[in-house]
Amino acid sequence: MVKLYDSGVYLVNGMEVVPEAKSGKVEAITGQPVNQKEAEKGTIAYSIMEAHNTSNDMSKLKLKFDAMTSHDITFVGIIQTAKASGMEKFPVPYVLTNCHNTLCAVGGTINEDDHMFGLSAAKKYGGIFVPPHIAVIHQYMREMHAGCGRMILGSDSHTRYGALGTMAIGEGGGELVKQLLCDTYDVAYPGVVAVYLTGKPQPGVGPQDIALAIIGAVFKSGYVKNKVMEFVGPGVASMTTDYRNGIDVMTTETTCLSSIWKTDEDTKEFLALHGRPEEYKELNPADVAYYDGCVYVDLNTVKPMIALPFHPSNVYEIDELNSNLGDILRSVEKEAAKISGGRASFTLTDKIVDGKLQVQQGIIAGCAGGNYTNVIEAAHALRGKDCGCDEFSLAVYPSSQPVFIDLVKKGVVAELMEAGAVIRTAFCGPCFGAGDTPVHNGLSIRHTTRNFPNREGSKPGEGQMSAVALMDARSIAATAANGGILTSAAELSCWGDIPEYSFDRGVYDKRVYQGYNKAEEDKELVYGPNIKDWPVMGALTDNILLKVCSKIMDEVTTTDELIPSGETSSFRSNPLGLAEFTLSRRDPQYVGRSKAVDRLEKGRMKGEDVFALEPELEHVFSAIRTIENLADIKAEDTEIGSMIYAVKPGDGSAREQAASCQRVIGGLANITKEYATKRYRSNVMNWGMIPFQMTEEPEFEVGDYIFVPGIRKALDGDLKNITAYQVKGNEMKELHLFIADMTSEEREIVKAGCLINYNKNRKGIL
Repeated sequence: MVKLYDSGVYLVNGMEVVPEAKSGKVEAITGQPVNQKEAEKGTIAYSIMEAHNTSNDMSKLKLKFDAMTSHDITFVGIIQTAKASGMEKFPVPYVLTNCHNTLCAVGGTINEDDHMFGLSAAKKYGGIFVPPHIAVIHQYMREMHAGCGRMILGSDSHTRYGALGTMAIGEGGGELVKQLLCDTYDVAYPGVVAVYLTGKPQPGVGPQDIALAIIGAVFKSGYVKNKVMEFVGPGVASMTTDYRNGIDVMTTETTCLSSIWKTDEDTKEFLALHGRPEEYKELNPADVAYYDGCVYVDLNTVKPMIALPFHPSNVYEIDELNSNLGDILRSVEKEAAKISGGRASFTLTDKIVDGKLQVQQGIIAGCAGGNYTNVIEAAHALRGKDCGCDEFSLAVYPSSQPVFIDLVKKGVVAELMEAGAVIRTAFCGPCFGAGDTPVHNGLSIRHTTRNFPNREGSKPGEGQMSAVALMDARSIAATAANGGILTSAAELSCWGDIPEYSFDRGVYDKRVYQGYNKAEEDKELVYGPNIKDWPVMGALTDNILLKVCSKIMDEVTTTDELIPSGETSSFRSNPLGLAEFTLSRRDPQYVGRSKAVDRLEKGRMKGEDVFALEPELEHVFSAIRTIENLADIKAEDTEIGSMIYAVKPGDGSAREQAASCQRVIGGLANITKEYATKRYRSNVMNWGMIPFQMTEEPEFEVGDYIFVPGIRKALDGDLKNITAYQVKGNEMKELHLFIADMTSEEREIVKAGCLINYNKNRKGIL
């Protein structure tokens, strides 16, 4: 059972949840009057944020982090941006891992060129470099950097180390650049929601099952959106820290800002085992702590779960699915038809064989699935069994070399291989479509983090489509032992005998470059031919003209749709090369439209006659000049940019390229009903685009223009009512836009045209 409280709650003595409306009960228990404002300071999250806040105002936080981390899809762009902004060295431990473009299998030398760039940057600026195949980003940070009371910032959305007492946040690269320049992470104090755990997981129920049950309960309502999830209650003690890590990393899929857990002796043992006992301290809420909501989870009642395509919140109990296969799978097929837009076929009901569901592939991998405990349990299920020699296959990716080494020493790898599983090295590829892509029309069951469309590597635009369902490693192994017939782990009785883990950091000592506080400023960065600088972006003008280049009316637009993952990852170091893929799997005509607008703006900046470049603009400006006080508006003084309308964009990855790709080919603004995540909206602003919103349904269409007068002045105001005009031929219609709250720095970044320009202006860099 997962229950959501419809109001704030008090947690008393860490054990009893009292709804806000019954605060008198709190007084009866404690014998003290209740002060909600003081009780808000009683959360673990408050104490950690207070310790890292550099402002004198806890309502408007300016946070500095203890460490940062990026992988090889993101670190090149971040370092290039920081370098262009005047960075001289890394001011905090900055870990560069190589767990995404690990295989160096696409684009010739370009992936390994990025890796060499990262190593050279670690030497020059004083960073930590983790070579390919050694560890996935989040497992390395758990093992070597997370600690109680710390804060870590990462350029991957699954930056979550709450089970180790660390508040970690996944953000776009621009926010990491600010930290590299000794600036702050600015955010309004977030709401804090208690996740109250009671009971203990049943045998065969794994961390992914608990996580999916929570995601299914909170995602659609936005219950924890941009809030901190604080895990408390007696149920925490029923799980090991390794198990808790598997739940914690999935909190990203709820759209929360961060997570934190109460700590205990097991946390202490985990940190001591990894050679860092000094990083432990007990973290508990105060005797009376106030939370903005509560997710009540009875762990006893959670059963093996499955998240069907195409979102982690599309959750069912496996038994429920197996009892209603036809009806449930047909609903997924309808969604697949919408996603493919008729460009590819995907079916599930044809996989029902004798009333059971036959799947084609199983994957246990990454920061969610590749943990020691999960792999041990998978081996239990497969001991003495086999995956069969038909269409089903199973691949297992231990999350780090130390985990891999111990699994080898304990004979677990041999057991898995004897059952027919393929063992691979630490690699995040299956999580984002760059490894183990299933067959066309295939269904893959995965203990990974996401099952968005195309994250398994399919290309509907080319007629290729497959899909992923998320499951726990235990049920995946049970399915493998049954030849690929979907099977709940509850059907087996082999669970719970977990031998003690032995961590050996020797591989890190031998292979990881430890350069923090050892910057060698005379070293040169090593560039490959694909690594390009950011193109020049102009400052915002007083008036802007936006051309609608895409209109997406889907309920949610993911970052994978804005800029696809998979093979495009090889171009993340080449801004213009990557931008060619923008919206390619959702609106293939967008890039051509936006580049045409960008040519107009580049011509305007060179002093060319924009009416000669695009004759229809003469009619547009004639219409604009009929607006009161705008008779003298000049085309040569008006910035021209492209615009995307989407209902709710930005769910999923932290990748800043979802915004930068729009910007470098002419993007100047988005208009939305709301933004799915804070991190995507931050990316939009850091790349100099205006994050407009509107409450009305959009009546404009692709090809129409939207004129916004006095935008710089509007950015200095309250942002609540910004008048704009829809222009179509000689017709005009007034629009009312608004922008959610922006910090003073964010306003200046947008006016400067991007974060790079803003920093150059501050530092006087020409």
